[in-house]
Amino acid sequence: MAILFHIDMNCFYASVEQAINPALKGKPIAVGGDPKERRGVVVTCSYEARARGVYTTMRVTEARKQCPELIMLKPNFERYRAASNAMFTILREYTDLVEPVSIDEGYMDVTAIVHGADALNLAEDIQQRLKKELDLPCSIGIAPNKFLAKMASDMKKPMGITVLRKRQVEAVLWPKPVIEMHGVGKRTAEKLAAHNIKTIGDLAATSEVDMRAWFGKNGVRMREKAYGIDNRAVDPTSIYDTKSVGNSTTLSENILSERKLNDVISQLSQRVANRLQAKNLAGKTISIQLRSADWKQTTRSKTLVNAIYEQHDIAREAKELATKHWNGAPLRLVGVSISQVENRQQRMEQLDLFTFTDHVRDEPVMNIMNELRDKFGQDIIVRGVRVKKSTYDAPTSFSKDFLDDHRK
Repeated sequence: MAILFHIDMNCFYASVEQAINPALKGKPIAVGGDPKERRGVVVTCSYEARARGVYTTMRVTEARKQCPELIMLKPNFERYRAASNAMFTILREYTDLVEPVSIDEGYMDVTAIVHGADALNLAEDIQQRLKKELDLPCSIGIAPNKFLAKMASDMKKPMGITVLRKRQVEAVLWPKPVIEMHGVGKRTAEKLAAHNIKTIGDLAATSEVDMRAWFGKNGVRMREKAYGIDNRAVDPTSIYDTKSVGNSTTLSENILSERKLNDVISQLSQRVANRLQAKNLAGKTISIQLRSADWKQTTRSKTLVNAIYEQHDIAREAKELATKHWNGAPLRLVGVSISQVENRQQRMEQLDLFTFTDHVRDEPVMNIMNELRDKFGQDIIVRGVRVKKSTYDAPTSFSKDFLDDHRK
């Protein structure tokens, strides 16, 4: 039987700050945005802050009201990136079968290096090394598959180690609310509740036929996980299989005009294009996300015949979707994303007689642009658009693309 670990760093950003500045230990600290801006929210906070009612996604202004002594720190992403690399370097000293899933968590397959009770000793060794060498706490879940390992690591925090066996699923997991099941978000939980599925046990008791009818393939997968079934292997390369590339922004002032909306879409499209260019990707499905001031959300998408990756194409399609589906309500958040992505070098586009000439004409120009970008950076040249570059803008998204550091 496989033995898998899920390593989950505790309050990672806050823990990194406390490791670098020991004077912050034992104090309520939070990492987040500028409290003067509307978009300022708590990204993460220490357990001391959580004990005083502060939580992730809480507005900075609200967090300070809840905990007046709260120490607010602006994010230092390069610092967290370095700590993450150090953490994964330690994990890979034990086995090559390490799969990063985010900056602060990953799976390990230790089947070939430990047996039985030795797995617990290995987990303790890893946990103590991370604490001693990096001064970073973590929780570890030990189980025969990814789902159970993930569920186990959430059971004891901070600095917990939990073993969860398949034979324990009925007693340990089934009584839990379905919202606590990994992979089930708030909306899915609400949809499940509409079918009187409130616990993981309720989910397990629901027939596969009903789950498929209500939720499609995802419903079948949810039901399998309720029984502790998960056949996914630990794959060190799976994180690089990008499925979508997107960017969104919460506005400091509500959008009230189509002109302003188009300006924001143009900027977001440039960021998406930069990320696609950095990864040499193109995608066929364009999506927009619009969230109004009263928190009503609209998401619309369109699938194209040919994959796109340039800013002007992304912006054109996104603006068309926005014009069609925006009802004029004040907008608080706007997002643009491209999905069904594929590597451009491997893409064999089916060109018809009407587009062939255009592609042939553009090819020398695109080759020159790509050479310039490779030599001088992604922002050295863009096509048909001028966008003011933000201090925090980058060709790639930090929260996901930091994983490129793990490429061999």
